[in-house]
Amino acid sequence: MSGEGHPVLDTDGTGLKVTIVSGLWHHQIAEGLLAGARRVLAASGAQVTEVQVPGSFELPVASKVALDAGADAVVALGVIVRGGTPHFEYVSAAATDGLTRVALDTGKAVGFGVLTLDDEQQGLDRAGLPRSKEDKGAEAAEAALATAIVLRKLRNA
Repeated sequence: MSGEGHPVLDTDGTGLKVTIVSGLWHHQIAEGLLAGARRVLAASGAQVTEVQVPGSFELPVASKVALDAGADAVVALGVIVRGGTPHFEYVSAAATDGLTRVALDTGKAVGFGVLTLDDEQQGLDRAGLPRSKEDKGAEAAEAALATAIVLRKLRNA
């Protein structure tokens, strides 16, 4: 959901419980993502809780526990910057595959706000900071809310 073509989504979170699960790596970028998600969720009327985990690898398990504990949706936020070893590929795949599995296993919404970057500047451009071009934390929160609303409608149909 970046740039041109951004959809208009139903983000009325009234009656929804949403947990933000965020990683701690790359503090400035992570804090920008978190601020964007907080802003969208505060405006939505959802009940919001937050937890932090060490990094993106830990996002899936914490998200699963939050959803199993009663959250209607999670917003998973993390930052993975490519380095000189295959570590980037392993962590990116684990976070992506793990969060997909969490969504499918729980049948609940997971907003994917994990940035996979070649360098820190790409993250600064997407973190919703004053000079950023995009706000991926806000977009992940919007996606989580909109999906939770769709799932609630489907279950009540």
